[in-house]
Amino acid sequence: MTLTSQMHDKGVRVITMNYPPVNALPVQGWFDVADAMIEAGKDAETRVVVLRAEGKGFNAGVDIKEMQKIEGFSGILGANRGCYESFKAIYECPVPVIAAINGFCVGGGVGFAGNADTIIASEDAYFGVPEVDRGALGAATHLSRLVPQNLLRSMYYSSRTITAQRLYELGTVFDVVPLDKLEETALSFASEIAAKDPRVIRAAKAALNGIDPMDVNASYRFEQGFTFELNLAGVADEHRDEFVATGKNLNT
Repeated sequence: MTLTSQMHDKGVRVITMNYPPVNALPVQGWFDVADAMIEAGKDAETRVVVLRAEGKGFNAGVDIKEMQKIEGFSGILGANRGCYESFKAIYECPVPVIAAINGFCVGGGVGFAGNADTIIASEDAYFGVPEVDRGALGAATHLSRLVPQNLLRSMYYSSRTITAQRLYELGTVFDVVPLDKLEETALSFASEIAAKDPRVIRAAKAALNGIDPMDVNASYRFEQGFTFELNLAGVADEHRDEFVATGKNLNT
């Protein structure tokens, strides 16, 4: 399980997640993403960040199997704090963040995508928030940045997913390309941004965040309060135990 951050040409920094088998991040993994984003933003040489993943899909959310092995509430507390910090770091990164998404992007992955500045996806990519099926809530804040309000509610209640192509049609995915062209396309667009005056781009990022109609940090924190209630009531454990016991997995 690794997370790497490497500078490519002309100020394009690539952060790569690799957590086999399905990029379900352990508690520490969320904090590692946050740290990598913060470090990238502090580096004056970084002009654009590309967030990508190795393997079958971009992100499968929280590692539920790890969480169920942790006694008490430290697992859920750690995962929730890590998600909050990583989503916040992406949103507040002072340079544009491009999410290059392959395969599945669900749960916490939608948090990454929703807070990124640009989404470029492979043709097989799909997005969804299955939190209701896991006895939890969260990432509706970020899904709301990808789909209209009524579609958001329908997807959230049903745990249904949506394709990258449909999001492209809705205008929230910038481009959809064959899987073998994903990295090349993301790096090409990153280079286009990186060629601009970095002082102007950093100012533009701050300006766009400043006029954002939603406070994504406060909104997501509000959602997390309901997740904590469900955990204290024992509801979330019931659903996570069922998930682990039945061996449910993504269709990968």
